[in-house]
Amino acid sequence: MNLRRLLIELLKILDVQELIDPSIDSIHARDQEGQEEQSPESYKKEDLVFPSGENLPRCWMDANYRNAKAS
Repeated sequence: MNLRRLLIELLKILDVQELIDPSIDSIHARDQEGQEEQSPESYKKEDLVFPSGENLPRCWMDANYRNAKAS
């Protein structure tokens, strides 16, 4: 799965389960810049968006999303 950081960098997610687990706030991914494969790095989920510009689903970031009051 590919996501991008707010700085317009495309990332390759190494473990999708890590991405969708709301109890984990950082994921491991590789920057897709250049032709050579980059070393894995840690990225905060709050800094990631889909290539379309959409934010990650709240249920991937907040384990208590069902209990939060709607604004």
